[in-house]
Amino acid sequence: MQVAKQSKWANSYLVFVFILMYAPIFYLIFYSFNAGDYMHDFSGFSLTHYAAMFSDLRLMGILVNTFIIALLSALLATLIGTFGALGIYNTRQKNLKVTLLSFNNVLMVSPDVIIGASFLILFTLIGIKLGFLTVLLSHIAFSVPIVVLMVLPRLEEMDRDLITAARDLGANSQQVLSRIILPYAWPGILAGFFMAITYSLDDFAVTFFVTGSDFSTLSVEIYSRARTGIDLSINALSALMFVISLVLVVVYYFISVRGIRSKNTGVMR
Repeated sequence: MQVAKQSKWANSYLVFVFILMYAPIFYLIFYSFNAGDYMHDFSGFSLTHYAAMFSDLRLMGILVNTFIIALLSALLATLIGTFGALGIYNTRQKNLKVTLLSFNNVLMVSPDVIIGASFLILFTLIGIKLGFLTVLLSHIAFSVPIVVLMVLPRLEEMDRDLITAARDLGANSQQVLSRIILPYAWPGILAGFFMAITYSLDDFAVTFFVTGSDFSTLSVEIYSRARTGIDLSINALSALMFVISLVLVVVYYFISVRGIRSKNTGVMR
């Protein structure tokens, strides 16, 4: 009876937390369909603000820039992070392995404001003009640890005897990597890729510091427009970004489930 009561309170608390988190988002999305121009009076359903959003050529250009940054940074971060995870996996000394993991996790635990300010100081000192390149480099930097943390657990689950057996059968390092290690780690690699895209699309704090006057991303643009006044096209844009992020998270979930199923299938065999 006491366990059931505790479970009831736990479920109620969980529902409360989700309502607290998602109510403002759904409130914002709801008014993106308002025929009026304000968020305090819903005067009817309309797609006017979505039409205004897509007809804004500057905004569409920023949207393209945001997706280019997200895709490029995710691809490069996945490549770097995968080989970084392989390097940590192949490290035999425990202390060195822990040290490498600690360095990898620095960007994960550091405040975004500190990271953004550090990149700004670095790019200023070495004379790189703030813009596309600085945003891309910054997004790669904070995405690499995410990829490592997605790929490394998958590698740790792999039976090392598979690699030993492949080498005993005459496989070279390239063949072991391409035919055994990467196929086994593939679900983790894909998960890292999609999570890197999600983090890049949603990032504001770091991007705010390293973007230039002639380049912007959606998060920075939404912030800039929101400061000048309420425009429901911002609601429409925010709703679009929320849906895109949600789709990426769902894809990541199915990849994770598939990886767990393939692992269980391998164990059963």
